[in-house]
Amino acid sequence: MIRVSSSIYVYTQVVPIPLSFSCIFDLGLIDYNVNQTIKGEKMKSFCISIQVLIIVPSLLICLVLAHAHVIGEQPLAKIDVLNTILALRDDASINADPVVLGLKGEDIERVTVQLQSPNPSIDDWVGVFSPAKFNSSNCYSAEDTKDLQPYICSAPIKYNYANYSSSDYTKTGKASLIFQLINQRADFAFALFAGGLSSPKLIAVSNSISFANPKAPLYPRLATGKSWDEMTVTWTSGYNIDEAVPFVEWARLGSRMTRSPAGTLTFNRKSMCGAPARTVGWRDPGFIHTSFLKDLWANSVYIYRLGHLLSSGSYVWSKYYKFKSSPYPGQDSLQRVIIFGDMGKAERDGSNEYNNYQPGSLNTTDQLIKDLKNIDIVFHIGDIVYANGYISQWDQFTSQVEPIASTVPYMIGSGNHERDWPNSGSFYDGTDSGGECGVPAETMFYTPAENRAKFWYSTDYGMFHFCIADTEHDWREGTEQYSFIEKCLASVDRQKQPWLIFAAHRVLGYSSDYYYGLEGSFEEPMGRESLQKLWQKYKVDMAFYGHVHNYERTCPIYQNQCVNSEKSHYSGVVNGTIHVVAGGGGSHLSTFSQVNTSWSLYKDYDYGFVKLTAYNHSSLLFEYKKSRDGKVYDSFTISRDYRDVLACVHDGCEPTTLAS
Repeated sequence: MIRVSSSIYVYTQVVPIPLSFSCIFDLGLIDYNVNQTIKGEKMKSFCISIQVLIIVPSLLICLVLAHAHVIGEQPLAKIDVLNTILALRDDASINADPVVLGLKGEDIERVTVQLQSPNPSIDDWVGVFSPAKFNSSNCYSAEDTKDLQPYICSAPIKYNYANYSSSDYTKTGKASLIFQLINQRADFAFALFAGGLSSPKLIAVSNSISFANPKAPLYPRLATGKSWDEMTVTWTSGYNIDEAVPFVEWARLGSRMTRSPAGTLTFNRKSMCGAPARTVGWRDPGFIHTSFLKDLWANSVYIYRLGHLLSSGSYVWSKYYKFKSSPYPGQDSLQRVIIFGDMGKAERDGSNEYNNYQPGSLNTTDQLIKDLKNIDIVFHIGDIVYANGYISQWDQFTSQVEPIASTVPYMIGSGNHERDWPNSGSFYDGTDSGGECGVPAETMFYTPAENRAKFWYSTDYGMFHFCIADTEHDWREGTEQYSFIEKCLASVDRQKQPWLIFAAHRVLGYSSDYYYGLEGSFEEPMGRESLQKLWQKYKVDMAFYGHVHNYERTCPIYQNQCVNSEKSHYSGVVNGTIHVVAGGGGSHLSTFSQVNTSWSLYKDYDYGFVKLTAYNHSSLLFEYKKSRDGKVYDSFTISRDYRDVLACVHDGCEPTTLAS
C-alpha cells in the first residue's frame, strides 16, 4: 500500500470495498469519478485529481477514500453561486409573510413563502438570503485581490426545492413553502431560481423581512471555567462595544441579583484561511460575548439573563435562563455526563436536504432536551456543526442546541471539520474545515484551555476529571500536547475524583471502522502508540472518541489485549482502559470492518450517545442510548474501592523500595 495523502490510498491488490468506483487512469496524474451507492441511495458523482509521484506496476489500482471524506457534502456547497445568471421575469413572483418577526420576543419564527413561475420545473428552488440585499457589485476572491463580478457572491443560509410541499407545482406553477428562520442580526429575502443548483437562474426576488430587534442577545452557551466554582456564559448579538456594554445579570435562586461584565470578540473574512469561508460562505458572525460568573456555591440553582446597556441609557434584555452550578471536586452526589461526537445541525423545515447529510442530528438534540433534567454536563467531542466554511450555519447550530447549552455546560472538542486546512498549523493537511481553520469554533464556544487555538484542556465535574485532547494538533510523545495530556492525567487526586476520563475527536484508541481495518491498525494512524502507556500508567477508566460515525465499546484493553473478561459488570481492579467510539451524534453513519476484532464487545450502526452516571466514589453506570427512542441498548457498571484504583497493574505500578 502506498499512502498518497492523509485521505487517499493506492493499493496494488484488490480489496473488498463497499462502494462502487468508476476509475479513469492516466500516467502521472490520475483522474477518477466516484459513483457511490450506500443503502440504495446514490450519492452525487464527483471528481478528484491526485498527483501520483511514482509509477505503480499493477494492472489494477484501487483508490479508497477515508471514511470521513467520502460520504456527505455540505448542502450549501452544491450551489454554484458565482455562476448565477440574472433572468428576472415579470410573470414570476415570490412573496414572504409575515414581514416583521419576533414581535413578542421570539427568536425563531416560521415564514410562509408563496411563489409562482411561468415555466415550472422540478429543479426550481428557493434560496433564503441574509442580508436581504445580496446582489453585490463585486465579490471577494480567496486566491487573488482582483474583483470578480458575478451577480451573487454569497451563498444562501438555506434553500429548498419549490415542489417540496406542493406536488402539483410542475403543473400549476404555484407553490407554498414554510421556512423556519432564526434571528441572525440582519434582514432576509427569498429568491426563486430555475436551472437547478448547478446552473442557477434568478427569476424572482421577494420582499424583505426582518426580526423586530435583529441585534438582540441570543443563544447562550454555558461552559465550565478554569476553576470549579466558575461558570462562563457566551452569547451572540449584533451590538459592538461602541453601541452597548454587554453583561450578565444573575443570582443564586432566592438571592439578590448581581451583574458581571462580558468581553467581546468577533472575526472577519480575513480571519478565514480559504474558500468557501473566505468567499461565498462568508457571513458576518456578529459579536460574541463571554461573561465569567465566579464564586458560585456548589450544586446550587442560579438564574441569569443577558443584558446590553445602550449609549442612550436604556437596556436590551434576553429572557431568563437557569443552570445548576458544579459540585465541589470530589463531592459525593449524583452526577450525570453526556458524551458524543459528530452531531452537526439539521433543519426542522426540511430545507437544505440535511436529512441526507446529518439525519440523526435532530433526534440526538431532541432526546437530550427531553431528558435535560437528568443531565449535568455535555461533551460534544468534535465535528460540531459541519459548517465547512458556510459561517451562517454556526448561528443555526447555536440556536438548535440553545435549550441544552443554556441550561448545562456544553463542552466542545476540536475535530477535522472545525480545524483542518493546508498550511495552517493543523496536524492534518486536509480541507475539511472549508477554510475556517478553527476560528469560528474557538470564538463561538468557550473552553477552559490555556490557548483556545490549541483545543486541549482539562475540567472537573464533582467526582469526574476530564482530559480533552485535540487530535488536529500533534499528540505524539515529545510534543506540547503530549506533555499536557500526561500532566492532566497525573494531576488528579483519585481519592477525591475516582472517575478519570480521556476524550478526543479522532480514534486514538481502538475502532473496528472499515477504513481503519484496511490500514490494519484499527485506530487513527499513530493514534495509541504514544498514549497507551499513559492511559495504563494513570489508570484511565474510559477513553471516548468521535470521527467514526457509529457506536462501539471495547473490553478493558492494553496493548491490543483484553485484560478483563467481564462484559457488563466490572468490580475491583479493572486492569485496563475501556475505549468507546461515540461518533453517532448525527452525521452519516460509518461502516464497520468485516474483521471480527476480539476486543470489541458491542457495535451499533446507528445514531446515539453515551451517558455516565456516578452515584458515588465506588459506583458508576455506563449507558449507550439510541437517538431515535432514547432507550438503553448497551450498558455496564463499575463497582470498586479506592484501594482498587491504587492497585498495581501491568505497566502501571508505583516504584517501591525495600528500605525501611
